[in-house]
Amino acid sequence: MSEAQTNVKVHVDKVNKSYGSNHVLRDISLDIKQNEVVVMIGPSGSGKSTFLRMLNQLETPDNGTIVVDGYDLSDKKTDINKVRENIGMVFQNFNLFNNYTVLENIMLAPVELGKMDKDKAEKKARELLETVGLAEKADVSVNSLSGGQKQRIAIARALAMEPDIMLFDEPTSALDPEMVGDVLDVMKDLADSGMTMIIVTHEMGFAKQVADRVVFFESGKIQESGEPEQVFAAPKNARLKEFLGKVMHA
Repeated sequence: MSEAQTNVKVHVDKVNKSYGSNHVLRDISLDIKQNEVVVMIGPSGSGKSTFLRMLNQLETPDNGTIVVDGYDLSDKKTDINKVRENIGMVFQNFNLFNNYTVLENIMLAPVELGKMDKDKAEKKARELLETVGLAEKADVSVNSLSGGQKQRIAIARALAMEPDIMLFDEPTSALDPEMVGDVLDVMKDLADSGMTMIIVTHEMGFAKQVADRVVFFESGKIQESGEPEQVFAAPKNARLKEFLGKVMHA
């Protein structure tokens, strides 16, 4: 395998997905390199989140190839749980355990899956709480947190498994506008650290700042892909121009 190929963390080739007569993804092909930050934009219902969820098999394609970290997800011999250990995912709606403390939420997966003993997991969790600016919240109930704080805890929880790829599915869309900045700041720091990140978002200013590449989805297809400067300043696709005209001036 060439150096160029080994540098590819995610390889997707001719992937399709339908729900009944609704063809959600149409012949999607995309390679994402190690340390690359790829931001996916496009109207609601264009297939972005479905694509993201396929990378850890929360959704399965009808056909096509998906290879993550060298594991072919269509191969029945592939242990998807092993693959998922290296993929962190942050959802729109936090998915935290409300009956646990903040610290317990972050420690749970590494301990349950045997990746760390309790002492190491607690040390790691406290370090991550420092990273996301919430060290003082370690022992409080998740229920007592604001939405922005919950999302930062969700990011810390995903990082506790020491993943090498992070997936973000519209992580700020459920938040009050004043809470969005704190979450995006944590994500920017993560991008600066060299983490491979695939992000679905409607935050165009953030996409401009952090993305190495912006991918525009429309009607289940990738209509345009390029560096942020090109995609935002000189879009080639007519539908992308229309989309940016609406969202950039909203």
